[in-house]
Amino acid sequence: MVRLTVNGKTVEVPEGSTVLQAVRAAGVELPTLCHHDALTPYGACRLCMVAIEKPRRALVASCAYPVEEGMVVRTDDPEAVAARRLVLELLLSRCPQSDFIRELAAKEGVTQTRFGPPPPERAEELCVLCGLCVRVCREVIGAAAIGFIGRGMERKVGTPFDIQAEACVGCGACAEVCPTGAIKIEDRGDERILHTWNTVIKLRACAECGRFFAPEPLDFVQESFPELRELWELCPECRRKRTASQWLEVIRGA
Repeated sequence: MVRLTVNGKTVEVPEGSTVLQAVRAAGVELPTLCHHDALTPYGACRLCMVAIEKPRRALVASCAYPVEEGMVVRTDDPEAVAARRLVLELLLSRCPQSDFIRELAAKEGVTQTRFGPPPPERAEELCVLCGLCVRVCREVIGAAAIGFIGRGMERKVGTPFDIQAEACVGCGACAEVCPTGAIKIEDRGDERILHTWNTVIKLRACAECGRFFAPEPLDFVQESFPELRELWELCPECRRKRTASQWLEVIRGA
């Protein structure tokens, strides 16, 4: 365990933890945008900035900075607060229509931005380029169907050449982790339409209930355990029910 101080409170966290984890262990609320517990640290949005007073003075992104024994952290340091508020002003300027961003900013006392509104053609922009969708697709799903395109003001997230992403399995993980609702997915009949990615995925009909569901990226599992192939013909809900029923039979038989 590593012992450190956060806002005057001593906390202990496992070795290898990040400062953000220590801050949360101390019961301090800190805004984050690009961070997700299921993904590797990224440190892109800079919303979780804190000040390190010991062992050396530094302003750091807490989600990507490792803890050290005897470290002294301040989340209420004026420099750290100013850095977080500046980022929120920039986000408000980029996505003024996002309820999520407005609420996040309001919690930090930011209700206006000095940077002005976005150009008319981007007035409805909701993507904040946090990278969560790109990373969950690559790190968790293993598809890497989407990525960052362009630089500067032209930077965006999309599929290669903005056409049908053949690697996409239609799982919807990208929409699930998107904090602002920028990713639009619609199920229409036996198709899943990922409007944001210009991609259409053919859905599979559940062999038990008939509901359509997206194929899952588990080909290697299905190949390794052919005796379980019947389960993969079921939608996730029916699969859970079937598995629970089978385990219940096993327990009763024991």
